[in-house]
Amino acid sequence: MTTILVIGAGRSSSTMIKYLLENAVQQDWMVNVVDANLSSAKEKVNGHERGRCFEFDATNKKDRVEKVKEADIVISMLPAHLHIEVVKDCIFYKKHIITPSYISEEVKALDAQAKEAGIMVLNEMGLDPGIDHMSAMKVINDISEMGGELTGFESFTGGLVAPESDDNPWHYKFTWNPRNVVLAGQGGAAKFIQEGNYKYIPYNKLFRRTEIIEIDGYGKFEGYANRDSLRYRSVYGLENIPTMFRGTLRKIGFCRAWNMFVQLGCTDDTYVIENSESMTNREFINSFLAYNPHDSVELKFRYHLGIEQDDYIWEKFISLGIFDNVKIGLKNATPAQILQKILEDKWSLSDDDKDMIVMWHKFNFNLNGIQKEIRSHMVYIGKDMTYTAMSDTVGLPVAIAAKMILSNEINKTGVLLPIEAEIYKPILKEMESFGVRFQEKEVEPVLYK
Repeated sequence: MTTILVIGAGRSSSTMIKYLLENAVQQDWMVNVVDANLSSAKEKVNGHERGRCFEFDATNKKDRVEKVKEADIVISMLPAHLHIEVVKDCIFYKKHIITPSYISEEVKALDAQAKEAGIMVLNEMGLDPGIDHMSAMKVINDISEMGGELTGFESFTGGLVAPESDDNPWHYKFTWNPRNVVLAGQGGAAKFIQEGNYKYIPYNKLFRRTEIIEIDGYGKFEGYANRDSLRYRSVYGLENIPTMFRGTLRKIGFCRAWNMFVQLGCTDDTYVIENSESMTNREFINSFLAYNPHDSVELKFRYHLGIEQDDYIWEKFISLGIFDNVKIGLKNATPAQILQKILEDKWSLSDDDKDMIVMWHKFNFNLNGIQKEIRSHMVYIGKDMTYTAMSDTVGLPVAIAAKMILSNEINKTGVLLPIEAEIYKPILKEMESFGVRFQEKEVEPVLYK
């Protein structure tokens, strides 16, 4: 019997574990699911005959080694910074490993050791990164096979609330780690290239430099730049491409309002607010505003951020309860942590809510001296609170890749990304059977002079 070790049973692992268990009898697998929270692992396995659950400390080398040695393949759903030690263990004990996280420089440096061990370390095998790479490489290779030369590639992805569950003025709810949403864009300027010109957007301008994208049947979205688009030129084999731009999607109006939190200082995670445990939402907001005992917090807020009385954006802030005298209750909290707490109270998915993933690509290319453009998009709505769109699109590629490795459909070694046809073609094809499919169309390109 083949043993699959799944490390981490968080929300994004639900669909992946379900897929593995549904295929376990036919494929003769045993699926060991380990997590620091044993009840979370038990919930995902749900008593299945081919599933076993264990409490697990990923930082305990003895625990890791014991479980890795028993496995034929390891799937690490841990936070990205914890992957490296698991990868080292897998190389030492010659076990394949898959992660959905961005590849780190530390993991990249283990390529030669992985090849020597004869194992595959497959990274960026989720949604973004993951499905974005695979769907992009499919079209990029199609264009190359036609004899075309790619001149521009733009790509945006968003984890959003489904239209039927969209009931707040921000048109947004948390579908993944709220902390990552609050801290999005921090840590350096966004970098990209447009028509041969290098562009940089500092964090304090990021949410005002947006692109408008329209998707048939779903309306308009706005996209802000991801941190480093330039590194994907080498990933995709497009080192000399004049335009490379990757970003994140939100519904129209979100970015302008979020920018006000950025300008106010509410997203700062570098210092602790004094007496945060006894502070109210209203006092938190007021702490960033000028002292004026005669004006209300609301008036100072609007004046500081230039919000007119009839501005639609005002409703967004009122809906969050940021001016309410409600205790925050977080001790030694940073502004970002307090803002996250306030937002979680308002933006968490309810039991009946569904989430939605939107991905959009634009490919500009020259074919026989003629400028052409292909656009590709995917919209996928989750089933419920357990099998969310995020869980499906992160977990299914990982699970399908594990099946392919165990059945020798992928015969590669080293530290890899899913950018080669033998990996992405069968995975994209099987994803379509779950309703995750891209619509591609050629459009008239917009030519700039």
